[in-house]
Amino acid sequence: MNAANRLPAHFDFTVEGMTCASCVGRVERALKKVPGVQEAVVNLATEKASLQLDDPAQAAAILPLAVAAIEKAGYAVPQQTVDLQVGGMTCASCVGRVERALKKVPGVQGASVNLATERAAVQVNDGTDVGALIAAVAKAGYEASVVPQAGSGKAVDDAAAERQAQERASLQRALIFAAVFALPVFLLEMGGHMVPAFHHWVSHTIGTQNSWYLQFALTAVVLCGPGRRFFEKGIPALLRGAPDMNSLVAVGTSAAFAYSVVATFVPQWLPAGTVNVYYEAAAVIVALILLGRFMEARAKGNTSEAIRRLVQLQAKTARVRRDGAVLELDIAQVHAGDVIEVRPGERIPVDGEVVEGQSFVDESMISGEPVPVEKTVGAEVVGGTVNQNGALVFRATKVGADTLLAQIIRMVEQAQGSKLPIQALVDKITMWFVPAVMAAALLTFAVWLVWGPAPALSFALVNAVAVLIIACPCAMGLATPTSIMVGTGRAAQMGVLLRKGEALQQLKDAKVVAVDKTGTLTKGRPELTDLVLSDGLQRSQVLAQVAAVEDRSEHPIARAIVDAARAEGLQIPAISGFESVTGFGVRAVVDGHRVEIGADRFMRELGLGVDGFAAEALRLGGEGKTPLYAAIDGRLVAMIAVADPIKPTTRPAIEALHALGLKVAMITGDNRHTAEAIARQLGIDEVVAEVLPGGKVETVQRLKAEHGTLAYVGDGINDAPALAEADVGIAIGTGTDIAIEAADVVLMSGDLSGVPNAIALSKATMKNIGENLFWAFAYNVALIPVAAGLLYPFNGTLLSPVFAAGAMALSSVFVLSNALRLKRFKAPL
Repeated sequence: MNAANRLPAHFDFTVEGMTCASCVGRVERALKKVPGVQEAVVNLATEKASLQLDDPAQAAAILPLAVAAIEKAGYAVPQQTVDLQVGGMTCASCVGRVERALKKVPGVQGASVNLATERAAVQVNDGTDVGALIAAVAKAGYEASVVPQAGSGKAVDDAAAERQAQERASLQRALIFAAVFALPVFLLEMGGHMVPAFHHWVSHTIGTQNSWYLQFALTAVVLCGPGRRFFEKGIPALLRGAPDMNSLVAVGTSAAFAYSVVATFVPQWLPAGTVNVYYEAAAVIVALILLGRFMEARAKGNTSEAIRRLVQLQAKTARVRRDGAVLELDIAQVHAGDVIEVRPGERIPVDGEVVEGQSFVDESMISGEPVPVEKTVGAEVVGGTVNQNGALVFRATKVGADTLLAQIIRMVEQAQGSKLPIQALVDKITMWFVPAVMAAALLTFAVWLVWGPAPALSFALVNAVAVLIIACPCAMGLATPTSIMVGTGRAAQMGVLLRKGEALQQLKDAKVVAVDKTGTLTKGRPELTDLVLSDGLQRSQVLAQVAAVEDRSEHPIARAIVDAARAEGLQIPAISGFESVTGFGVRAVVDGHRVEIGADRFMRELGLGVDGFAAEALRLGGEGKTPLYAAIDGRLVAMIAVADPIKPTTRPAIEALHALGLKVAMITGDNRHTAEAIARQLGIDEVVAEVLPGGKVETVQRLKAEHGTLAYVGDGINDAPALAEADVGIAIGTGTDIAIEAADVVLMSGDLSGVPNAIALSKATMKNIGENLFWAFAYNVALIPVAAGLLYPFNGTLLSPVFAAGAMALSSVFVLSNALRLKRFKAPL
């Protein structure tokens, strides 16, 4: 029975915008005009339209026409995106197969499958059966499950993470197993070809025939053990008429093995001079392809780590006041309007508004700024941020999937799951290369069988096998991963960690580098940057007295002054009469002297003019710093500035980026005055200030549209969505784990100097990969016709499968040797 005939005859979906019976009639008439619609019934109360089709098998084609008819009539069919975790994909042909299967499901408007994240984003009409999506993926030969929403209270796809870990472990075991058994096969056969003395030794000890028996046994173990996965996936794909890389590996290895078995056990079936074995080709192919698969699996395993770490920031429970009692509730049980208590040091569970208490809250995960923010009654708090030194009571305003943290998680998921513009080059080429090679082998067999000399069948078999062996994808499989492996190793020596191979491909095309300010351009923590003294005063004495007063305050600016005094080895004296003057500053008595510290308005309140520091205050303002003043015994003695200082390596790195022809933009949550002051100091081309995470993503999208390929550099949790949205996300290694996991590149040194180094390495590595791919495919293009016997009519030349295997091995050696040249790469900085 055809699968399409099993589909239901009725299809329901939601219609928005209807207000009366005339709307119902209008929608029904519009639907009945759609070709293939037998009956249409619209219900105003439920806002549902139910269709009965003439041929349910054509539902996938008819339903989009029905939706278009409703929209043309002035109404809307709401859509939603369903995220599926898809298992079992190995190459680009798998991606295409899953997308085609999903798009055939009635109600699906679009589907995008990402091989790296192993996810599918499916746009469907409201009311579409998610089970039908999962069933369609399963029918195509893969596994699918729904990805839980961020903030839903569910675990973040632990099953998928566990499956990926199991896959990596399985590939590692298979690789080791295949290598152990393939190595003696390779040495026994190819060792004799490369070292004649070894060939003679084998002949006089083991014996050639016994050597073939041993190779047969070892290769059979490799093919039936670790190599079985290629046959289990490749043969069904071949039978469906959609061959993939597994199919080529399966056919190539089985052809080499089958020919060798004939040569070993019934050599009389083969023409004279063609009795050779190619066990080493079959065994080594399996080991090398498994090596590539293992490296891919290990890289893909990190894609969901950023999401898992973000979810770990969500509090698991909350203390909620209900019915006169305080209850410890699971976070999923918290509702908007609940009153929640938070103790010092605890993470704030959901978004809300403070109704009692006062404290400082570390909001660096949201704002990117290192200075904790004071929270009093009426202030907003954000779920996932950390309460520091006071008790707070707040009313929940957003819970679950509506919290800011949940939105950040969704943004990272969407950016990581989006369809990349550049897919794996080898997979793209394989889509036509694999069937072309198989067609060439079949054509070779047919031509020799019809027009070849006697024994035509043997010649046909030998030359068809030669075509398959010469086209075996060893060099093709090694071309990209070996260059990436050597390139990333050299990058690590330079302090640049390339977490994803795609970054190498994208970095070379970068046109603009966008950077976060705090922790990226700057050190990420407030420090005492300026202490300007009145004439005749000693720095150590004034700083010690000012620090003594500030030591009573928990404000981050006060802590920076105290830390500076201690760093200079100053003894902080005792104080008395400490007083905080709200809105102005603080005062206390230190060693019998009255010390008062605050803004310029505090000094004017005390009757002290600050004009003597006017020139220095103007300089500090130009640098984006806000000065404080200190008075001792009624005399103005010092001007103080605390700021987040620029890293000394920042300016040379930006100059190097400009030298590479790149535009540099700064995107920050800091205030515009400070951001523009820093940009002037560093020569930054464009400034976008006072933005939250969503604004950073929008800015990244705009810059990409205006300039092209974009690399984003950041260090905070608030940078995670922008890092994921950028073509290449670059995280400062001294930043948060979340930023690092969301990024493609991590600068281990903690400064920008790694960015120009990474871009230069990207160009060198991609050039190396291009050379490898050219060689991997050029020798196929040149030698496949020779293997097919093209030269035979002219000079009697036939390419024996043994030379085909040798050419395959030489291509792999060339690829490896060429990749190793990247070890000598010189960094520009």
